[in-house]
Amino acid sequence: MTPLGSIASAVLSVTPWRLERRLEVDAKRAALTRIGGAVGAMVVVGILLLLTGRNAFWIFWEALDAIFGRQRGIEGVALRAIPILMTALGVALSLRMKVWNIGSDGQFLMGALAAVGVGIHLDGPGWLVLILMAVAATLAGAAWMLVPALARAYWDVNEIITTLLLNFVALQLVTWSALGFWRDKEAAVIQSTREVPFTLPGLPGADSVTVALLVPLAIAAVLWWVFRSTTIGYEIDTIGGNPRAAAFAGIAVRRRIMVVMLFTGAIAGLGGMLQLSAPGAQAMNAGFSAQFGLSGFIVAALAGASFWGVIGGGIFIASMFYAGIVLQTKGLSVYIIFAIYGAILTGIALGEIAARYRMVRRGAEDREAENRDADDRGADARDADDTAVAVEATAGDEATQGARP
Repeated sequence: MTPLGSIASAVLSVTPWRLERRLEVDAKRAALTRIGGAVGAMVVVGILLLLTGRNAFWIFWEALDAIFGRQRGIEGVALRAIPILMTALGVALSLRMKVWNIGSDGQFLMGALAAVGVGIHLDGPGWLVLILMAVAATLAGAAWMLVPALARAYWDVNEIITTLLLNFVALQLVTWSALGFWRDKEAAVIQSTREVPFTLPGLPGADSVTVALLVPLAIAAVLWWVFRSTTIGYEIDTIGGNPRAAAFAGIAVRRRIMVVMLFTGAIAGLGGMLQLSAPGAQAMNAGFSAQFGLSGFIVAALAGASFWGVIGGGIFIASMFYAGIVLQTKGLSVYIIFAIYGAILTGIALGEIAARYRMVRRGAEDREAENRDADDRGADARDADDTAVAVEATAGDEATQGARP
């Protein structure tokens, strides 16, 4: 059971209802409950805004107008969605195997750093340099995942710890490059690396969105096909369900864990290169990532590792970020914006619980089972007390005998 599911079950334990896990989760039901959770959260947020004297209808209208009212808004959402989608797809791939990659931010940064190294030092045709940047970023992201992958596959070291800690190492390396060996000496205000003089070609009819937008869509399509139609996808899902059963069935569990974890790092690293090759983002500094990895992890977790769900969730999160920036320029407090973000994400998480569990009324058998459990716990507690008393009495007797001459 998920942490939120455990909390909900504990709350319901004092009521005549209990949570029962569904044997099968319908994809349409899961999507509808998540959407319903988000809508319900927005209704609650709107009521709270009205109660505090703010015009909730104006806020939501301004947010929608900022996104869909002009081409600049749509392109702004697309630009923020690309890095979020790339990190989210990598995390979603690992989650299919129940591997928690918390380090997509570090892999994203190292991919971008490798791309900077290629872009500022190689001369040649722009298309060739961009291809080499993409290859270098992909390999760097995979290499940054190598140590956590080896530790997880062969020594069963918790990948949450290793991937998370490497995020801080990657950030310090980026800061060092921006302030030291690749520093742009002509920059007077913001310390950053030298700019890469190449960008990806733009989409037809777009002012700032490049063909990078097509990359996460293509990766999602490939991953969806792999898990729907190939043996490899079946083996990964089997390992995620029960690694011991997978090993008993002859699946090379360690090798699959290694390959999947390296691929997750490679996808995030490629995302760093795509972000670097966007117009206006061709140099790196300490704020280059903007927590894209964390956003990607949230998207993948809330999407239930569904690849098409990741696409929809990533665009939704990017829309919220862009709308928040616009609302800040119109005088809305950043704390209110963060509160709205949190409420909507909580609503989506509750929708996930509603998709995977259902509430059923406790029957007589459930009450009898709970009473038996309570009686057993009480008997165990009494036995423990009796044992403690006996031990204390024995210790007292021994002490008395030892004190006799």
